[in-house]
Amino acid sequence: MIVAVPKETFPGEKRVALVPTGIPPLVKAGFEVVIEPGAGLAAGFRDEQYVAKGAKIATGRDEVFAADVVLQVRAAGSNPDRAADDYPRLRKGGVLIASCDPLGEPKAVEPYAAAGVTLFALEMVPRITRAQSMDILSSMATVAGYRAVLLAAEALPKMFPMLMTAAGTVSPAKVLIVGAGVAGLQAIATAKRLGAVVTAYDIRPAVKEQCQSLGAKFLELELDTAAAEDKGGYAQAMDEQFYRKQREMMTRVIAEMDLVITTAAVPGKKAPILVTREMVEGMAPGSVVMDLAAERGGNCELTRPGETVVHQEVTILGPVNLASGAATHASQMYGKNITTFLLLLAKKGRVELDLEDEIIRDTLITHGGHVVNERVCEALGIAPPAAKPAPEPVADEPPQDIYGVKKDN
Repeated sequence: MIVAVPKETFPGEKRVALVPTGIPPLVKAGFEVVIEPGAGLAAGFRDEQYVAKGAKIATGRDEVFAADVVLQVRAAGSNPDRAADDYPRLRKGGVLIASCDPLGEPKAVEPYAAAGVTLFALEMVPRITRAQSMDILSSMATVAGYRAVLLAAEALPKMFPMLMTAAGTVSPAKVLIVGAGVAGLQAIATAKRLGAVVTAYDIRPAVKEQCQSLGAKFLELELDTAAAEDKGGYAQAMDEQFYRKQREMMTRVIAEMDLVITTAAVPGKKAPILVTREMVEGMAPGSVVMDLAAERGGNCELTRPGETVVHQEVTILGPVNLASGAATHASQMYGKNITTFLLLLAKKGRVELDLEDEIIRDTLITHGGHVVNERVCEALGIAPPAAKPAPEPVADEPPQDIYGVKKDN
């Protein structure tokens, strides 16, 4: 089977879906790897490096999308302005694996269904131990949490560490991290390394020990958080009454902080407002708010995605696609995630849809001309396709799964 990697077309995207060191495991598994010319340049990888590891450089983008399997960083809803450029190139029966934002932009997967593409969205990988090596959300959040602190430190007119000098003692910066998921924990660790006094807050009480283990003080508010975490380990959206009470309690805390980093995002939903205009106006001049949920609308009421806003001498940063800012390592991590997933999907050198495997079942979005993922169908307001009864096995022919794809017993 041929596995191909195109050059990313999302504006400002520097990552690539596969780095040269990821090619040998695929070649060993029986795949032929094809790379679009210049696909890895923005991430620091030349075409010659791919060739040296066993890949072939394609003649152009059409050859890439003619492959059996296409690996991308951004497709469908994750590339809303440019994904349509590749619709004419989509191959019926082909497999495409990428980040797709299927819950946030469910209609964007419909052209892939119409083209007969088997589409997998890696954001949908379940949070289970076996799937950790395929979890792109965690990998990219690690990069984003690190980058967020560096960008915020640059914008803050203070130094992070306490310094005792002949000119007097410089007090350390006070940092509040709101949301202790992967990005938040990495932000805590990075801010502590730079010498800040770090406080962390999360509606999930279970993360208290993780925050404290990284050297942060854990902020506890008197709120009912029993329903704050879903079965997959992700923070769950709460009702507006909860957020209103939370904001009231946070106002006093935020007024004392030099930097607030917010990370609260729920897949497929608008980010909750945690930092209001009133809170920002209560912060000291020169303070900074770094909003990691900007792509989902932002946790700060004043955030503008992709922009820097200054409101009453407080700077609000709303960066998007932070992981692309560290494209080399982000690509290395993403590439590991996607190749691990591909090797699970094609254990015997060919793609097999084992729908009894929850990783494959949960990430499969389109197949056989239909949107087949239950959560995406719900978001689209349509019923998932009815399961077809399995035909009687024919001699020397493997049985089929409910979508008509052959698989072994």
